Amino acid sequence: MNLIVEIKTEQGQPISTLVAAPKHFKTGSRGFHGQAKIEIDGKRYQTQVQLVEIGSKNAPAEDKSDDETA
Repeated sequence: MNLIVEIKTEQGQPISTLVAAPKHFKTGSRGFHGQAKIEIDGKRYQTQVQLVEIGSKNAPAEDKSDDETA
């Protein structure tokens, strides 16, 4: 399962979206990670989003067949 992350202004206007895919981090934690290049007011930015499942580092490993690995 992928997550769709939407970046908005304070007024709620959408700026960009990016996909965060499942990931097993090098630390042993699980979560989601995505990155993209976006444009805001004519300037380009490289952006990243990372969601780490709390306590997943010590949890038993699940099937990694569908997930990206670090």
